Amino acid sequence: MVRRYDPFRQMEAIFDDAMRQGPSRAAMPLDLYRDGEKFIALFDLPGVDPASVDIDIEDRTLTIRAERKSPEITGAQWLTHERPFGTFARQLTLGNGVALDQVEAEYVDGVLKLVIPVAEEAKPRKIAVQRGTRQIEGSGEILNQDD
Repeated sequence: MVRRYDPFRQMEAIFDDAMRQGPSRAAMPLDLYRDGEKFIALFDLPGVDPASVDIDIEDRTLTIRAERKSPEITGAQWLTHERPFGTFARQLTLGNGVALDQVEAEYVDGVLKLVIPVAEEAKPRKIAVQRGTRQIEGSGEILNQDD
């Protein structure tokens, strides 16, 4: 019996496995960047009812849950069914330098946008140096600001 060798069959299987991701990541891809004094997180959630989006913060863990309902099609013969449906969740661990009580969320055109401000105590700041009179330790001399 002669077996035909198809080099592309194995490559296709590898590609299919690589493209298959866990349902939460595949259904909720994320872009995250810093813009000045805030972090911006963008989640793609096409076809999600904004009322189904639930955002919680507990102990520095931000959790986003959303539900995409399957279309109710009766009598159809599916040829392919690749779009994920159901409830999806994604978690982000937030650092100590963000203001958890000031997180804002907005859903526009299938994109959930979270604005996460940097906490005041984590922002860089300048400390003003005052000129004054003081004694240098161990010298016994007094320095005046007129010296």
